[in-house]
Parts: sequence; C-alpha cells; structure tokens
Amino acid sequence: MMNYRIPGARPAPAPTPAPPANATAAAPEAETPRTVAQVLAHSQAEAVLDELERELVGLQPVKQRIRDIAALLVIARLRQGLGLAAQPPSLHMCFTGNPGTGKTTVALRMAQVLHRLGYVRKGHLVAVTRDDLVGQYIGHTAPKTREVLKKAMGGVLFIDEAYYLYRPENERDYGQEAIEILLQVMENQRDDLVVILAGYPDRMDRFFQSNPGMSSRVAHHLSFPDYADDELLLIAERLLAQQAYRFGPGAREAFAHYLALRRRQPHFANARSVRNALDRARLRQASRLFEQREREFDRDTLSLIAAGDIRASRLFAPDVPTP
Repeated sequence: MMNYRIPGARPAPAPTPAPPANATAAAPEAETPRTVAQVLAHSQAEAVLDELERELVGLQPVKQRIRDIAALLVIARLRQGLGLAAQPPSLHMCFTGNPGTGKTTVALRMAQVLHRLGYVRKGHLVAVTRDDLVGQYIGHTAPKTREVLKKAMGGVLFIDEAYYLYRPENERDYGQEAIEILLQVMENQRDDLVVILAGYPDRMDRFFQSNPGMSSRVAHHLSFPDYADDELLLIAERLLAQQAYRFGPGAREAFAHYLALRRRQPHFANARSVRNALDRARLRQASRLFEQREREFDRDTLSLIAAGDIRASRLFAPDVPTP
C-alpha cells in the first residue's frame, strides 16, 4: 500500500528547542486556561452546542454524544495546558440513520465545534458521495480522491452512503483504491482532517465488516433515530415559521393526517419529506391566491397555509394504495 500524504495539510510539528540556561520563566499562568468555563469562554464552542440544541428537534442521544465529544476535547485541552499527556484523540465518526434525520446538519455543527476548540484549522464541511471519489477508469480514482481530500483538509469530510465505496461483486470496481487512500490519510493526517462516514445502519455494519481497517479508525458511532409524529409536526411548524408562514385553522390537523398516510408510503425521509410536503402546500396556496386576481391581500392571508392546501395532496385520494 502506498503512503499517501495530501499536499496543503498541516505540517508535522517541529521539535521544540530546549530553552537557554538563562531563559526566563514560561508565560504567566493566567494565560493558560485552568477551568472548563475558561476553555469554553475562549473558544465560544458552547454557543455552537446551544445552537445545535435549538436548531434540531429531538435527537437527544445524538446531542448528548456531541456534548460528550466536546467534553473530551475540552479536558484534553486542560491536560495539555498542565503538561499532561494529551495526544489528540481519534475523532473520525460514523453517523447511521435513515434519510432526513439530521446527519448532515450535525456534521456541520461538529466541524464548527472542532474548529473552535482548535482541533481543525478551518472548520469547513466537505460533503461527498462515491461519485466524487471513485473514477470510471484506471488512474482516475486516485486524483479524484486526493483532490477531495485536499479541499477537506483542515476541516471535516462527510461521506454520505459510504458503503457504496465498496462493491465486491464488481472485480473491476475502483472503490477499493479510494478506500485505501482514505485509510492512509485518516491515520497519517488525523490531526488535520476528521472523516465522518454516514449511511443506513445495516449497510454501514456490512461495510465495516468488509473493511476492518476502516472500522478500527472510526472511534465514535452515532445512531440517528427516526422522528416521532409530534417531532415531525414541530419540525413542520419551524420550517414554516422560517419562511413567515403558519398553519391556518385545521391545517395542522390535516398535516398530522398527511404524515400518518405518508409514513406508510415507500421512501419516507423524515424531515426531508416534511420539507417537500410543505413546499408543495406553499405551491398550492400560491396557485389558489393567484386566481383571486383583483383581491387585495393582507399579511395574514399571504402567510396562512389552509387545510385545503394540505388535503389537496394525492395521498388523500381514496384510490391511493397503502402498503
């Protein structure tokens, strides 16, 4: 296996020269944080954690795990300030869950936390899939993968549906080459890049079983549960409020009924399906109001999603099959 190192990454730290015999004492003690509160105040990492708490509905186990990881990094920073062994912890992660459960949003906030605590230089998120990493012919995969890694250096690389990198049924597939490059970089440059692999739980389990090297490099596994019905309704209300809309009389109940029907349909995608349904409801509202050519509208009328805008969905048609 070749030893890959991505250009532009953080250089290896140079050895610290010994101080001269007549050197003065180290920097004043006050400059080194001694409490959790001081680290959080200096980094402002807690503001990101609080924003994550407000932004995402539910997902309490995920939020708690993110706070646990932040706690690990804060304590490591305090240990380092006191001269204790403080080797950077392994931060590569795996996010498993169904579509629309907030994995990409959490990855973005995780990148911000890592940046504010000084564990990545830039704090940006680069989100990719197999097509961004794997080429179509010999010699194409390595340059594609290295280019993605170069863009991600100093931040977080989020690989969605990561199990598609490995296709053992195809002998001529080039995904294994991308995996080997990723393995090298995840090990050799883990102080300058955090990789988050994401996908369905069962498929990610098979992926790790087939790639033990990848499994050994991932320290944190976070499971994203599906949203409950009341959580989806709260997400819907928040999405509407962000665009200055709200449910009119009976519309919230109609949307709850819609969700019950939609859950029984294929390809339900949690918050993503909620957003798509609301986009269609807004489209119906606009078409309804558009026909009232001479009417003067007030803010309230333009902001209301009516129950009929929801019930016009084809899911309410009596001939729609439910599996």
